[in-house]
Amino acid sequence: MKLSRKEVKAGNLAPAKPVHRPKKKSGPKPPSQRQLRVAEEVRHVLSGIFSRAEFRDPDLADILITVTEVRMSPDLKHATAFVTRLGRTDIEAKLPALRRAAPFFRAQLAHEMRLRVAPDVSFQPDTALEYAMHINALLRAPDVVKDLEEK
Repeated sequence: MKLSRKEVKAGNLAPAKPVHRPKKKSGPKPPSQRQLRVAEEVRHVLSGIFSRAEFRDPDLADILITVTEVRMSPDLKHATAFVTRLGRTDIEAKLPALRRAAPFFRAQLAHEMRLRVAPDVSFQPDTALEYAMHINALLRAPDVVKDLEEK
């Protein structure tokens, strides 16, 4: 085994113990506190814009859209807004209109928020509620209820 230079100078002739360092875990990093705070503020501003319904686009007139979640990129330049229509599942049809209105939303965010750069907003349908209802229906299926009662 090799000795370090410090050990040779100090006269220590015992071999150095190998240092055990845990391996870094791979995968995406969780969002920072700043990302979470800015995302929540963007969600509030977008919700206010949708509640006022001040759109020029006729496809967005007279529809109620709910912003369920916003995720920010680490550099805070891009925001992904998850939207849904309560009680309806036709949000996919409104996504092209929302994408056309994205510059309007960015301008509104720039006016209402104090950020160095106004984030670009992209819209995605929020399917979490539909997925939860699907899982609930599966758990209430007669076969599953029968299996759960046996245990």
